[in-house]
Amino acid sequence: MKNTLPIVLITSVCAVSIAHAGGYRVSLQGQKAQGMAHAGVAMSESAEAVFFNPGAMTDIDKGEFTGSLNATLGTSVYQNEDTGASAETDSPLGTPLNAYFSQPISDDLSWGVGVYTPYGSSVEWEKDWAGSHLVNDISLAAVFIQPTLSYRINESFSVGFGPAYVTGGVEFNRNISTSLVDENGDRANVTLDASGVDAWGYNIGLLYKLSDKTQFGVNYRGEVTLEARGESAEFDNIPTSLQAAFPDTTFDADLVLPAELTIGVSHRATDKMTVAIDVNRTYWDAYEELRIEFDAPSVPTSVNPRNYHDSNIVRFGMQYDYNDSWTHRAGIYFDSSPISDGFFAPETPRNDSIGYTYGTTYRQSDKLSFDFSLLYLTFSEIDNSYDFFVDSGGVTQPFSGTYKTNAYNVGFGLTYAY
Repeated sequence: MKNTLPIVLITSVCAVSIAHAGGYRVSLQGQKAQGMAHAGVAMSESAEAVFFNPGAMTDIDKGEFTGSLNATLGTSVYQNEDTGASAETDSPLGTPLNAYFSQPISDDLSWGVGVYTPYGSSVEWEKDWAGSHLVNDISLAAVFIQPTLSYRINESFSVGFGPAYVTGGVEFNRNISTSLVDENGDRANVTLDASGVDAWGYNIGLLYKLSDKTQFGVNYRGEVTLEARGESAEFDNIPTSLQAAFPDTTFDADLVLPAELTIGVSHRATDKMTVAIDVNRTYWDAYEELRIEFDAPSVPTSVNPRNYHDSNIVRFGMQYDYNDSWTHRAGIYFDSSPISDGFFAPETPRNDSIGYTYGTTYRQSDKLSFDFSLLYLTFSEIDNSYDFFVDSGGVTQPFSGTYKTNAYNVGFGLTYAY
């Protein structure tokens, strides 16, 4: 059974808005792929392959660096027509980034390294809103550093592998009940803070050339578990009569970053146009419950079921080489949520979504080019509930309402080849 830090339930940029296969994965790992709806597993045109498919690195015949920065903004809105309660997230501008380097060693062997942030966000609900006993605000940063090798077995088949060092930190605040206040009328709350938590994962990719025009790719990223031990738990605004029961203490918890499998095909339909299709499967069933074990004996262990299920994302992208200087891209993807009915918590206020993308590359010279991408992500409005919150009095209090989320991303990057 996997246990997960509550503070990472919102880990996509802008209130879980730029999420991948539901949950808390952020899909902003390369400008070229972003322009094609994140379809990249069967593409082999840039050092982004370090992330999308290490097996494709052997097709990059020059040393290459590519890096990018994103600016994301989104909003989630909550409303309950029966109670009249409503709230909206106040999400700061997010700026996830990535950088990749690829270098041929020989005709059949290449090496590279990637630094990317697939988990990272900051979001704030309105103070003391109706769901503040589940979450007030959260911030997270997780960085992956992945050295990589790629080997061409023959003219048709290549493989690649990279171990990934993962380091992260999270901070999360919520009220500890629906009504508990101190003598000044301020809501009792807890802040959990974990930093410098690290672990190892891996990324493996296969690329098979079906013909001169058609490529088939497979990529698998292994599950990563960040084990937080002895991290900080601080209780504030506790009534004087209860302060001995809620002292500042430490906590233990595990953060699970689920495994995912992506398969895809790219086909050069004409001399100028390439089309690609990817299908991603994220193994969210690893996230069964949220458990926080406090080191103070008087503070009970917090256990909340999540019961996520595996989910899929289907991506369609196209690339058009307009001339020697300009390449244009467009795409659409369909992202399914892993959250079951009755388990819909506001830490991840999202439902099935559709993403629309556009991108372009301007080549200033044979060595230097600039990338740009746009993403609009719209989520289906959902009326759902979280039925498992147990208040301090031992009473289960379901929390329900309607959620609507939208998000936008603008990405900028450059590539230098030598």
